[in-house]
Amino acid sequence: MCPSGWTRCHKGDEKEPGRGLGRGLGKLRGKERGLEHWMGTGTQKDLGVGTSLAGGLAGWLVALLLLPFLPLVASQCPDSCHCVWESSLVQCADAGLREFPQGIPPDTVTLHLERNYIHSLPEGAFRELTQLRDLYLSHNRIDSLSSGALRHLTPELRLLDLSHNQLRMVSRHDFGYTRAVTRLYHNPWHCDCALQELMRTLHLEPETINGILCESSTRGPGEGSRWEDPGGTSEHSGQPLVKLLDSGVNFCSLHRKTTDVAMLVTMFVWFFMVIVYVVYYVRQNQAETRRHLEYLKSLPSPKKTQTEPDTLSTGF
Repeated sequence: MCPSGWTRCHKGDEKEPGRGLGRGLGKLRGKERGLEHWMGTGTQKDLGVGTSLAGGLAGWLVALLLLPFLPLVASQCPDSCHCVWESSLVQCADAGLREFPQGIPPDTVTLHLERNYIHSLPEGAFRELTQLRDLYLSHNRIDSLSSGALRHLTPELRLLDLSHNQLRMVSRHDFGYTRAVTRLYHNPWHCDCALQELMRTLHLEPETINGILCESSTRGPGEGSRWEDPGGTSEHSGQPLVKLLDSGVNFCSLHRKTTDVAMLVTMFVWFFMVIVYVVYYVRQNQAETRRHLEYLKSLPSPKKTQTEPDTLSTGF
């Protein structure tokens, strides 16, 4: 058995307690010499501690430098897309997408969605993309914009590419207050007052303005009914909208004339209804008056009493 207070002992120490005690004292003296050696070489130890502190500070510095990129690292890239975290770029071009992808990182700066099969943009597609600067949507099948789909784009947006789609009719309210350079060429546009106002509102890319062609247009005088389907052709078909406007064509004046005619027709209908009501009211009153007179005529006339003649004869 080991002596009381010992934690370790050799097998021979049980038989020779003195020898075990001697060994324990020797170990204690060895530790004292080691401590003296450590105190004597304090300079070397200080250098080791300094090296450890420098390494720790360098680690903290790297962590602080990477802190702005932590949200991007924590985000997940949408399916069928490739994300470049260093430049905040999301590449979803040629991905075979039929709908707007979900889960785009909110810190995205550049978003490529060209050459897909997207038909429409949902209402809140860009609501969370508060840092978006460049948006590429060309070569899709977008034929309509949901009400407010582009209104959530921030004023800091620099480029909006909607070229090579199936857009026909839009209004300036669909684009919100964006000041981005916009591409709208190679779409089957129906040229009307709404598109004319949009041309004057958006910051269109100068090199692509001539590519905004009228596949159809609001019909003017001599072109048949203005109420025909917008898909019908007109004399402006295939011509650049900007050249038509420069030549003096004003689709908004045609719109105002149509509105004036509609208001005139509406006023005439209301006036006609008022006249009909007045005539009906007069005739109805005449009929009531006639019935009242006939009723009065049908009443029995009052008879003279016998006392009146007797009084008169007595007086004479």
